[in-house]
Amino acid sequence: MDSREVALNILIDINVNGAFSNYSINKHLGRKENIKDENLIREIVYGVIENLLYIDYIISKVSKIKIRKIHSTILEILRMGVYQITFMDKIPDRAAVNEAVNLSKKRGHKGVSGYVNGVLRNVSRNKEELMKIDQKNRIDCLSIKYSHPQWMIETWVDEYGYEFTERLCKENNCKPRLNLRVNTLKTTREKLMEKLSSYGYIVHKTLYAKDGITVDNPTRITEIDEFGSGFFIIQDESSMLASQIANPKENSLILDLCSAPGGKATHLGQLMNNKGQIISRDIYDHKLKLVKENANRLGINIIKTEKFDATKLDENLIGKVDYCVVDAPCSGLGIIRRRPEIKWNREMKDIEELNKIQEKILDNAKKYVKPGGIIIYSTCTIGN
Repeated sequence: MDSREVALNILIDINVNGAFSNYSINKHLGRKENIKDENLIREIVYGVIENLLYIDYIISKVSKIKIRKIHSTILEILRMGVYQITFMDKIPDRAAVNEAVNLSKKRGHKGVSGYVNGVLRNVSRNKEELMKIDQKNRIDCLSIKYSHPQWMIETWVDEYGYEFTERLCKENNCKPRLNLRVNTLKTTREKLMEKLSSYGYIVHKTLYAKDGITVDNPTRITEIDEFGSGFFIIQDESSMLASQIANPKENSLILDLCSAPGGKATHLGQLMNNKGQIISRDIYDHKLKLVKENANRLGINIIKTEKFDATKLDENLIGKVDYCVVDAPCSGLGIIRRRPEIKWNREMKDIEELNKIQEKILDNAKKYVKPGGIIIYSTCTIGN
């Protein structure tokens, strides 16, 4: 299957069916024989999602059909074409238009292909003018330019001011670097960096996390022997810091209330030298399976998984826990750079509902810890 058709299927899965970008890409991509094709698919998919509102703004200037009335498959084809024309200098405009027309013939009909051809050729001829944002309102300009929902922009401007919000939106659209956490039970950061470098990976020490490595070119890094042997796990540096700051003592009892996929739980087990007990809980079996798989691969055997709703109080653990981890369910607005579809899947009412859930979980957490015990509270969001 052609790379652009694979990208189209992924975008339909995300934008129409509501799939998570990382899961959909892994599902549809599999292992492309050509790494260039794999990279092209990823760039188109993430580029379209990150710049969705801006792309639709451009389409709306030249299309006789309103965005909401364009068939979902054809709309994704147009979005892919516009992204390549306006953001990908290495792809000739003619190639972007022709590939989109061919896709529309295959997935639509001849009449539709003529419409796609007309829209994209118009964008190609007039892209400098079309890319100008003709909005006087500063909030509207930010919303379109950086493709963030208006309510999100307004919330952040109220809390942090206009300049910070613009920087935040710009960073959200930047390509994220991949971070690894070294499993110090099996190797050292220096040894793993040396091994990764020998494979051609460009690596750096993370700025704050003492066991972290940043990889600039992480293609297929989960296929190397060191991953399968549990020498590292993929984890954001900010997530590593929560466990690093807690720095639990050996033989502690730790309760992780919202544990999946087990990054913090396995890190805490690592910091305790695999001595003590960690109770990892979640409400979904498939998520607990991820915790088990990660713990087994890393060789950490002090983690016990349990299916349990963190909003319910477990009276058997009141006052018995040394450390209680609350990685609370949240809006995820702090990881937009890694999961850009979050911008289009969240509304203000979702945040209000999540706040109530967080309060229940935190109220239970404070009852679990011993006198002098520690609650590790973290979220992957931004905002009050």
